[in-house]
Amino acid sequence: MNIFELVDKKIPTLRWYDFSLLKLSTAACILWIAKLWPPLLSMSATTYLIIGIVAALPLMKKMFFTK
Repeated sequence: MNIFELVDKKIPTLRWYDFSLLKLSTAACILWIAKLWPPLLSMSATTYLIIGIVAALPLMKKMFFTK
């Protein structure tokens, strides 16, 4: 069994708040990495915005443009 099959089996058992906790833990880990590596925070706000939009595009496409 590969990792994707395992994840597909586990996702139906998750509750709505589990996804919120996953997002919160991801944000905390990213802040920790930024604390350890200060040059990460030296980019402009526009750069972060572009990275966020590009990262969200595949999900938005699946949510709104796939039948």
